[in-house]
Amino acid sequence: MKNKSLLTIIIAAVLVVIFALLLFTFQVRQSEVVVVSTFLKPTATETNAGLYVKWPWPIQSINRFDQRVQNFEDKFSENLTADNTMLLTSVYVGWRISDAKEFFPKFPGGSAEAAQRQLENMLRSAKAAVIGKHNLADFVNSDASQIKFNEIEKEIQASVQTELATHSYGISLEFLGIKKLGLPESVTQTVFERMKSERTKFISEAQFKGEAEANKIKSAAERQAADVLANAQAAATRIKGEGEAEAAKTLGVFQQNPELAKFLAGLETLKSSMNSKTTLIFDERQSPFDLFQSMPAK
Repeated sequence: MKNKSLLTIIIAAVLVVIFALLLFTFQVRQSEVVVVSTFLKPTATETNAGLYVKWPWPIQSINRFDQRVQNFEDKFSENLTADNTMLLTSVYVGWRISDAKEFFPKFPGGSAEAAQRQLENMLRSAKAAVIGKHNLADFVNSDASQIKFNEIEKEIQASVQTELATHSYGISLEFLGIKKLGLPESVTQTVFERMKSERTKFISEAQFKGEAEANKIKSAAERQAADVLANAQAAATRIKGEGEAEAAKTLGVFQQNPELAKFLAGLETLKSSMNSKTTLIFDERQSPFDLFQSMPAK
């Protein structure tokens, strides 16, 4: 009997401890944030994982929220561009609860679904305002460098984030991007024709620039060739003049001494016709071989 009574007491004590823990403590998981409400008014926020102490209900109540990034894609909607073209757009969004204490009272029971609906309403307004400031060419363009997706996405995100901060929703927009673009059938052909015209203009400009650059290079080459030819002709004229001047000096000496001129001409002929392995058969009476007659017998 004593053993049964002791076991009953131990079980009862364990149940009391468990019941007390359930009443006076709560656990925060790694992926969540907890708002503690005292008499239904938010009084504390716990973001670090662990075990915490609280007063039992109805004094204090616990409200749990997922603090991980949540994402959604808004509906495909129509908006007018700055040049009055209807454009269909859809964006994807990533958001998270940045301040659970502000988030909790703004939405019934801290509902994430209600928060997403509010974000969708803000996105519609922000998209209409931002798209209305840009021409269609910023979204659809034959020249990829003219497309301004990054700028437009940043403008929409900044607009929504400003409104969230203004109304203290406790929500932070982590990322936003354009997912889909479309054109109504009524304007598709017009846009394609415009893109074709822009592409043709781009090709014409590129061709014109190429031809202008080719002409520039050709002109420079022709100028350089003319300069080289002119310098060569000037050098040839100078060398010819120097040669003629030198020849004129020599001619004067030869005119004064014809025999010397004949003798030098003969030597030059013999020099050019002889080498170490030359065998000559000649008539020593004929010029210039008659020079051998005047040489010593040795």
